[in-house]
Amino acid sequence: MKSPLLAIVGLFIFCSTTQSNAQGCVAIRQFSGIGNAVGQGNILEKGEWNVSANYRYFKSFRHFRGREEEPYRIENNTEVINWSHGLDFVVSYAFNERIYGIASLPFAYNERSSLYEHGRNSRHMTYSGGLADMRIGAGYWLLSGEKARKGNTAVGLGLKIPTGNYNAESTFFNVGPEGSPERRPVDQSIQLGDGGWAPIIDVQGIWNLPGSFFLYYDGFYMINPRNTNGTFTNRGRESEWFMSVPDQYAFRSGVFKPIQAIHGLGFSLGGRVEGIPVRDLVGESDGFRRPGYIVSVEPGISYMLGNFTATVNVPVALIRNRTRSLTDIADSTPENFRHGDAAFADYLVNVNLAWRIPRKVKEVFNLAE
Repeated sequence: MKSPLLAIVGLFIFCSTTQSNAQGCVAIRQFSGIGNAVGQGNILEKGEWNVSANYRYFKSFRHFRGREEEPYRIENNTEVINWSHGLDFVVSYAFNERIYGIASLPFAYNERSSLYEHGRNSRHMTYSGGLADMRIGAGYWLLSGEKARKGNTAVGLGLKIPTGNYNAESTFFNVGPEGSPERRPVDQSIQLGDGGWAPIIDVQGIWNLPGSFFLYYDGFYMINPRNTNGTFTNRGRESEWFMSVPDQYAFRSGVFKPIQAIHGLGFSLGGRVEGIPVRDLVGESDGFRRPGYIVSVEPGISYMLGNFTATVNVPVALIRNRTRSLTDIADSTPENFRHGDAAFADYLVNVNLAWRIPRKVKEVFNLAE
């Protein structure tokens, strides 16, 4: 028999779970991973569904080279600004008490403002929007029955499908003959996909703590074996002419506290790290990428009413590090040390709405009581 309180807290936590989406140019694109809301595979009974929608927003504009910020970019009006909006529709299904399946259909709309991409004389905008890379997957909870009353951990395996356009184009100004505009691929940070089929390994869990607190954690690593995708970057160095197809990772953990005075309300506080590695685990790592990572503190609030749950969490960046890429290292000389920069956001906003669909109409009324 499952603990009802643990089930409710699990629903709170995993509705607010979003895997990845580092806040800025380092994050290649939005990515709510297989772990998003799959905790409900442990809450749902056999044959039940959970449907959720997750909206995500950030504005990146602070430039970092390594862990050092470059405030002069804002002072001189040379900063690059990305506005990113993502909407993911996620469906999960419980095959039984321990095995779940999940599918995620993401959409994105991005805007990018810069000087250097438009002849360095005037600031202009580029855009991208549409379907991003889909994910499907399944997972397995390690405990069941009485053993799962105080907590549980799940391991999962998923697949990222390259449904997003990885050669999205927009109009660039002052770049053609005599300063004419041209259609070109947008920057890697606002491309809708990366063109790679990628397995995803994830883990997640929730456990009782003293004082009506709960420990939660989840993380993933996406293995992208494809090297480059053929999308031209319009960068000057030959080693960076084409876009890389990088791995991606994220991990978050914290504590959740239900508020007994207000039924259905709860707060969470945790931390998260997410980013792009310098080298991939599998395959070559050529082409252009902006490796780096972000460490954030992540407060959140949740409210549950019947079978519906709403959550909001706002990761706030504490550490931002744009690490040196392989092309930075390879193209450096004693006279010319290369270390590319990247723009990061101050915070990220996640809003999630989830609906648990009981298998039987009778169970709906029982839960409402």
